[in-house]
Amino acid sequence: MKKRFLYISIAVVALAIVIVATKFTKSSDNETELYAQVKRGKFEVIVSTTGELQSANSENIQGPSGLGNRDLRIREIKIQDLIAEGTVVDSGDYVASLDRSEVMVKLKDVEDELEKVQSQYVKTQLDTTIKLRDLRDDIISKRYQAEEAKIKLEQSKYEPPATIRQAEIELEKIQRSLNQAKKNYKLKVKQAVADMREVEINKDKQMRKRDKMLALINEFTIFAPKKGMVIYSKEWGGKKRKVGSTINPWDLTVATLPDLSQMISKTYVNEIDISKVRKGQKVKIGVDAFPDKEYNGIVKEVANVGEQLPNTDSKVFEVVVRVDGTDAILRPGMTTSNTIIISEADNVMFLPIESVNKTDSLSFVYTRSGKKQIVIIGQANENHVVIKEGLKVNDKVLLSEPDNPKRYDMIGLELYNKSNKKDKQANANSGGKDINGKKANK
Repeated sequence: MKKRFLYISIAVVALAIVIVATKFTKSSDNETELYAQVKRGKFEVIVSTTGELQSANSENIQGPSGLGNRDLRIREIKIQDLIAEGTVVDSGDYVASLDRSEVMVKLKDVEDELEKVQSQYVKTQLDTTIKLRDLRDDIISKRYQAEEAKIKLEQSKYEPPATIRQAEIELEKIQRSLNQAKKNYKLKVKQAVADMREVEINKDKQMRKRDKMLALINEFTIFAPKKGMVIYSKEWGGKKRKVGSTINPWDLTVATLPDLSQMISKTYVNEIDISKVRKGQKVKIGVDAFPDKEYNGIVKEVANVGEQLPNTDSKVFEVVVRVDGTDAILRPGMTTSNTIIISEADNVMFLPIESVNKTDSLSFVYTRSGKKQIVIIGQANENHVVIKEGLKVNDKVLLSEPDNPKRYDMIGLELYNKSNKKDKQANANSGGKDINGKKANK
């Protein structure tokens, strides 16, 4: 009997320890489990992007327009000096200068070639003069010879017929030679004119090339076309122009003078979200430099063709957001956080998106009362999801799946609606008071 009593006592103590431990474990689990509460209010579906402020309208400050001239064969020019970005300049103020070293070498070559062509022009002119003078002298000599032949022929009229005939032949030969000399002279004059024209064209061509080169060098000092704030343009790789950067005929812009009265935020949306973005959608704009400021905007343009940015694998689409109003603190190049509002809904219930679990056909939550409640969900954004049916405001659900989900009983929508209906009826019968006698919340 003593042994039996001892065994019974040990069993009772062990059972009590197990019960206490289970209660403590459950209590500890309940304390460590995190819950979310169903809330009601305004719900927004958004697309968040990072952008950069730019001026909607601006005027470019460009390098020499003659840089792409084929005759000069200058493809790239380095920037030698720049004023500080953000400097406010007036029309005609100095902005930048370009490196002249390469162009000066080419200018020396052009001037040497011009000098050579000019020498050739003078030489051709002298040669032509001498040749034509010799031809004229030859014609004069042949005229004298013809005159002498005529005199001999006249004097031979009393001579035998053979002598007269010989004098006639001599005159004809000289006359024919004179006529041929005159024709040759005309041809030589035309040839001389052509030769002179050729060297003159070459000389003029080299002079024009030299003048273009000098005009190009004069444009290597760049001035502001009007009043404004200097913002340096970006190169293809995304870096801004600086000393040592190069400009070329395809991208002559060194800087811009933006119109700060109307700003835009240029951003890029990935190809997954671009189908949601439409022209005219509202945008909330934050500026990293001023975290306490928020601006309103609207989607102004959405690109139809995607592009791949440097150092990225995915395709993106350019989206231009117009910033409403003006603010003197906004500057081009500032980084913006853009929240594009895809859709809005007022007075809807929603939960954190991680608290809703899904199977192939069902969505459900784990309630604080130990139930696995089926819910019907609506739209979702980055953080929350709309609850259409299955819960009410202030219901609490687990933020994540519990350690032992099998202990939660599944409740469908019909059973939940019946229970909710009974609670409303009981509340009405109690005069609007709950089971504790307190006035129920509507």
